[in-house]
Amino acid sequence: MPQNITRGIKALIDEANAEIETLNAKDAIEISRNGDVVIVDIRDPREIERDGRIPGAFSCTRGMLEFWIDPQSPYAKPVFQEDKKFVFHCAGGLRSALAAKTAQDMGLKPVAHIAGGYAAWRDAGGPTEKWEPKKKG
Repeated sequence: MPQNITRGIKALIDEANAEIETLNAKDAIEISRNGDVVIVDIRDPREIERDGRIPGAFSCTRGMLEFWIDPQSPYAKPVFQEDKKFVFHCAGGLRSALAAKTAQDMGLKPVAHIAGGYAAWRDAGGPTEKWEPKKKG
């Protein structure tokens, strides 16, 4: 018997966008200059290697987000304990909406995400840089 998905991705993203702050790329570029903001890149490392990244962004794959935010997790990252605003982005703004809502639901605040993601940031003239993974050995 096929699965009966009752809340699809569109509904989840719409719900997230109704509850979180969404920044356009121009505003995100502007506030990124503030030392009280952490840009969180939730894209997969292969995407970052292929497309580049926002200089200074903290990379946290979507799959580790909850584990890195929770201070009780053995995987907790100190950056998420800082008193800063966390602005999430992905490639196009869908995953980052879900990530920002999850972070907000966990109690992280303030949070926002970038509408249109990295593509919108790049197209609005935001700074970018190439990234290469560290060589093993």
